[in-house]
Amino acid sequence: MKSTNAPKTGKELRKLYLRFFSERNHRVIPGKSLIPENDPTVLFTTAGMHPLVPFLLGEPHPEGKRLVNVQKCIRTGDIDEVGDPSHLTFFEMLGNWSLGDYFKEEAIRMSYDFLTSPDWLGLDPDTLSVTVFAGDEEVPADNESAAIWNSVGIPKERIYFLDRSENWWGPAGATGPCGPDTEMFVDTGKETCGPECKPGCSCGKYFEVWNDVFMEYNKQADGTYVPLSQKNVDTGMGVERTIAMLLGKKTVYETEFFQPILRSLEEHTGKPYGESEETTNSLRIISDHIKASVFILGDPRGVSPSNLGQGYILRRLLRRAIRHGRKLGVEGGLLTKPAGIVIEMYRDVYPELAEREAFILEELQSEEVRFLETLKKGEHEFEKLLPNLLKNKTAVIPGRLAFKLYDTYGFPVEITEELASEHGLSVDREGFQKAFEKHQQMSKKGAEKSFKGGLADNTTQTTRLHTATHLLHKALRMVLGDHVEQKGSNITPERLRFDFSHPEKMSPEQIEEVERIVNEQIERDLPVSVEVMSQDEAKESGAIALFGEKYEEQVKVYTIGDFSKEVCGGPHVERTGELGRFRIKKEQSSSSGIRRIRAVLEER
Repeated sequence: MKSTNAPKTGKELRKLYLRFFSERNHRVIPGKSLIPENDPTVLFTTAGMHPLVPFLLGEPHPEGKRLVNVQKCIRTGDIDEVGDPSHLTFFEMLGNWSLGDYFKEEAIRMSYDFLTSPDWLGLDPDTLSVTVFAGDEEVPADNESAAIWNSVGIPKERIYFLDRSENWWGPAGATGPCGPDTEMFVDTGKETCGPECKPGCSCGKYFEVWNDVFMEYNKQADGTYVPLSQKNVDTGMGVERTIAMLLGKKTVYETEFFQPILRSLEEHTGKPYGESEETTNSLRIISDHIKASVFILGDPRGVSPSNLGQGYILRRLLRRAIRHGRKLGVEGGLLTKPAGIVIEMYRDVYPELAEREAFILEELQSEEVRFLETLKKGEHEFEKLLPNLLKNKTAVIPGRLAFKLYDTYGFPVEITEELASEHGLSVDREGFQKAFEKHQQMSKKGAEKSFKGGLADNTTQTTRLHTATHLLHKALRMVLGDHVEQKGSNITPERLRFDFSHPEKMSPEQIEEVERIVNEQIERDLPVSVEVMSQDEAKESGAIALFGEKYEEQVKVYTIGDFSKEVCGGPHVERTGELGRFRIKKEQSSSSGIRRIRAVLEER
């Protein structure tokens, strides 16, 4: 649906959204890194609420109770769906929050105003439909939200009550903050797909534009829901999808966010977008994956391609892009030119991309060369196996063999299938998937833990280990040098994992000295205090921080006696004497130029 008064570009939409909520007493805060800090449950920031969880749980935010920002996000759960009209790996999320301030009434009225007022998006109110939580045996229906929508002008016939699968925001783990949400949809004008067609239907008639989450319950370990003392509002509006809707485009690929990239790819491949469904799908995948990779590499905590964690996802994105380039006839030189276009498109909004341009392009070129070598080795190995494969009367390549090619040589199963089909063979894809899932389960080493404030939980032991990372960080800088910067951490009640920049393996003597320094500070029983100050004041005070990253104007600075001062969101113990004895169990490489320490706290 087109809106005559609405913003036509992402820049206009970002500016309009921030201005709307600024005028309603929200403080504009910067978006955070794509690489979550201290979070063992997710590889990337998937929504604007991730960096704010400590404050949604009740910790005071230095900028107050009303916040608004634009957050860059990566979602990897639907990588295989990218290429269709709606799924993206990288996207920008507009969000506004109330941390125990306003609730349903004001949130819904502001949403309606922003969507329909001619001063803002100017959508026709008659095209809006909304959904609310229908209720179940555990939590009652959200009749309050329905009544508010009706009072602002949405008739009852366009207010839909849907079940938990559609209109409930639950905790990532078994317990935690949760609540109903209300979603806003625009009628695109398409014919209904049948009498059951309603918002949430996949036929394309209804386009979801916004989501307001009302966090009003805390799910307990016994499965019951207790009302939260601090009720929060958490919202989300996708920049790319909203602009596509406002301009009447069928997909986000027809907008400014992808057109320059696609034009470059058309020129390089000689394949026009829209030539065929297969070509269009490949061009979409390549453009999406290159963009996401640029943002991962260009992040202040950016990672390099590897076989673990975020680096594995990055490698998977790049190799999938290269594979689709091969399908379009490109054997090399695919990645860097479109990547340069992405950097140019976003350099004003995300200057870190321009600052890390040389690194981004070098890593892309290196990974492309490396993968093409991998393909050659895999193809050679396949040719060696081929005579025996052709003797197989079933003409099916066993799944375990396809997985071995993938696991040992990095050979994508899709390419194994392509080569197999050329020789009249097929691949046991189900067997491959079973082998792959078994490998994943072994790699995960246990079930995923619940998400609480960026840590595995908020237990006393996790809090102790989090405090210990401050001592470890400072001790590493004392022993190895000021080039040491935190590059991520993963903290559970059992241990801490701390990644830091350092070009070489630590010696046993260096490890012993770091341990000694940390334990000395614990024995001194230093007080832990916190102050709220400006970024400039934090710098001037000597606080350690990733100042290449975007922080709020006001930040929390935790000081540990006369030893450590660091910008952080918490939680922490009150004195270091509570920590016990610190012991480093392992020091190893994490990725190029990044080392990793695993450590524990033991009883003294």
